[in-house]
Amino acid sequence: MKRVQVQSLLAQAVENQQPLTLKFLAGRKKQLIEAQSGGFLEFVQSRFDLSMVAGNDAAKNKLKDAAAALRAGKTDVLPMGYVICGPVGTGKTFLTNCFAGEVGIPAVTLKNFRSMWQGETEGNLERVLNLLEAMSPIAVIVDEADAQMGNRSSSGDSGVGNRVFAQIAAFMGNTELRGKVIWFLLTCRPDLLPVDLKRQGRAEEHIALFYPDTQQERADLVHAMLKKNNTELSPEARQFFAEHSAGLSGADIEAVLTRARMRSAIRNAGAVNQAVSQAVSQEDLKAVLEDFLPPSYPTEIELQTLVAALECTSRNLLPKAYRDADRAELVRRVNELQSLARG
Repeated sequence: MKRVQVQSLLAQAVENQQPLTLKFLAGRKKQLIEAQSGGFLEFVQSRFDLSMVAGNDAAKNKLKDAAAALRAGKTDVLPMGYVICGPVGTGKTFLTNCFAGEVGIPAVTLKNFRSMWQGETEGNLERVLNLLEAMSPIAVIVDEADAQMGNRSSSGDSGVGNRVFAQIAAFMGNTELRGKVIWFLLTCRPDLLPVDLKRQGRAEEHIALFYPDTQQERADLVHAMLKKNNTELSPEARQFFAEHSAGLSGADIEAVLTRARMRSAIRNAGAVNQAVSQAVSQEDLKAVLEDFLPPSYPTEIELQTLVAALECTSRNLLPKAYRDADRAELVRRVNELQSLARG
């Protein structure tokens, strides 16, 4: 924050006789950052940390190590950025928001900075990049990065796409910003991200997330989601859920729990004790599980899973089935699925 902003904040607190609490400071800082960026950055305030992430333990531990290095000031050992990939519903956004809550540095999401007016898009981006450098250390989260970041072959826009891509690539590759501006590129199709952005020296670490594979992973995921939503579930109901939720993604599991909570809330609408209305019975859970039909996109999910496995830069992050797989065979299957998707 600039001195004039700090002075304004103190004057406002004195005038309104409002104590400078952490909540007040965080709210004002969020407003100032977003205003200064012209609305192209959104401040991320996460109430969760990495202890709330269930499953994907290797990925979680890798980010915990990065957070510890940041807190210790060892920025030179950190990657320039991360590609967080995996099929839909694996918790890419949640994992990144939990990292923001864990690390204790500002985190922002990059919003649409493109404009219909000549030259304004490049100006908007330059303003954003200058602000990011001034605010360092900072984490920058780009959701749906394969669509938002553009590529070098953009055409039909008088060269704007090419210039924007060059600006971003040059900024991401500035090694003087290692550990100061950390990029998180989130995508379920990392194969569509330009190689220029995900090579070593830019988004160096590629972390792949996958659906819960074992009953224990599903049980851990249920436990984390109950804690997140302040919901009670008996040990018997948790065990039942873990045994009967094979094949569901993390998003599917959360959807089932939300429906069960709704069913329980309706059934206990007249309950005097609020704690009773927050408890979900095994009968509610069983009824919802029997009724729930997850959306089925088998070809797309398989493609997203395989490209994540191929993109991952750490063998330790891969499930055993992909860790020991023939990569040439995985590439052949990906090409086959891509041909099917193109029709």
